[in-house]
Amino acid sequence: MAHDRYGRRLHYLRISLTDHCNLRCVYCMPEDMTFRPNHELMQDDEVLFFVRLFADLGFDKIRLTGGEPTVRAGVVDLVRGIAATPGIRTVTMTTNGILLPRLAHALAQAGLKRVNISLDTLDPAKFRRLTRWGDLEDVLEGIRAAEEAGLQPIKINAVVVRGYNEEDVVPLAGLTLDRPWQVRFIEMMPFAGATEVQRTLVVTVPEMMARLRAAYGGLEPVDGGRLDGEARLYRLPGARGTVGFIATLSQPFCASCTRVRLTADGHLRLCLLREKEVDLLTPLRQGASREALRRQITDALWAKPWGHGLAQGEIPLNRTMSQIGG
Repeated sequence: MAHDRYGRRLHYLRISLTDHCNLRCVYCMPEDMTFRPNHELMQDDEVLFFVRLFADLGFDKIRLTGGEPTVRAGVVDLVRGIAATPGIRTVTMTTNGILLPRLAHALAQAGLKRVNISLDTLDPAKFRRLTRWGDLEDVLEGIRAAEEAGLQPIKINAVVVRGYNEEDVVPLAGLTLDRPWQVRFIEMMPFAGATEVQRTLVVTVPEMMARLRAAYGGLEPVDGGRLDGEARLYRLPGARGTVGFIATLSQPFCASCTRVRLTADGHLRLCLLREKEVDLLTPLRQGASREALRRQITDALWAKPWGHGLAQGEIPLNRTMSQIGG
């Protein structure tokens, strides 16, 4: 089992399959984003090598991210290989949902368990403004396809941006009234690329919760208000589903963090909001032994930081969100 110096057991690996994306969300990347060439990114055999290595260290949960993971060629076969790896218990994915109508069933058959689908508004005009060129109906079709394929429970991720969609928390939360979904509202975090937008247009979780209480009359804590992963869950009166709040800025949850990230170019990132990374892909391609890479990983995991430094003004600027994978 892998632990850090603070005694946290680390078992959750988020793997970015690509930095490419078929949208250009204002809080994620510049519109004229330049993506890395394919040869600089991990190839399928390299991804599977690292999955096996992390599984040997006790990692049992894999989340596939991007950019947009569904735009990667051969993603279904890659999911199949990851899901078949001994020790891997759960394979999930965060996606914008646009390509799920043609991929959801194949992904489910390959071993994907469920998806988190990014959806920041139910207003088509706002959706296009936030994503710069996206079509809301494409995402809604993707959600329906995921449900039909059994990729459940459906989780909707909404980043709340002042001046764009802070009023949309009310209709988005309303999706849980008659559907067994989890709609999760996320405080925007500052990264390179769109840093000024991210720093100045934050909507905090207390403000979001106040809007929902005013609209629906209350929020009942689920499971005593304990964290479910990164989110604290609540239920609207009479709702089938739940709403969650990920308060990275206003209520950090670093003490319970069990995750690390592997970027699309093969760097182990120990904290989403810290720049410190360890290059694993270069030594692998240079012929480093499995044992040497294992030692490099365990040493890095031991040094995982306690948490982010946003309160001290430390903002990670070495990558955009799309280059990390969320």
